[in-house]
Amino acid sequence: MIGSAVFAQGKKNRDVVDTIPAPYLQSPTVPPFKVLLTDSTWFTKDNLPKKKIIVVMYFSPDCSHCQLQTKEILDSMQYFKDAFFVMAAYKKMPEIKEFSDKYKLDDFKNIKVGRDTSYFLPSFYRVKFTPFIAVYDRGGKLLKTFAQGAKIEELKALM
Repeated sequence: MIGSAVFAQGKKNRDVVDTIPAPYLQSPTVPPFKVLLTDSTWFTKDNLPKKKIIVVMYFSPDCSHCQLQTKEILDSMQYFKDAFFVMAAYKKMPEIKEFSDKYKLDDFKNIKVGRDTSYFLPSFYRVKFTPFIAVYDRGGKLLKTFAQGAKIEELKALM
């Protein structure tokens, strides 16, 4: 009987949460994230360059779609010179570092890769699938989100 009451309460709470817009929709600006980079330094919203298009990509290093998305972005980097990418995952740092090394992400001045140690981004965006991508204009206003990754042509069009 107690188990039923707890389950019913949990279901009710999920239903209520599902009716409340995700935080990124309530505040459609670059969120106050904090990411631990692969070099053990912190990177936050305050460290973002000014007047750049910001692309936040939440990924998982072992996700094949995330790997493909990263490869497509890198292959089209000439279109993203005015964009700055923040790539964050929750997996353990050695996995994130291996991913970063595999794609040579440290070679790009406009990409930062790290660990979302507080699991902030998945909660903020209500991520259900990876890669999840949010694109912000030069003023930090949300342009578009991609819940299951983006077609590279769609990303290019936002630049």
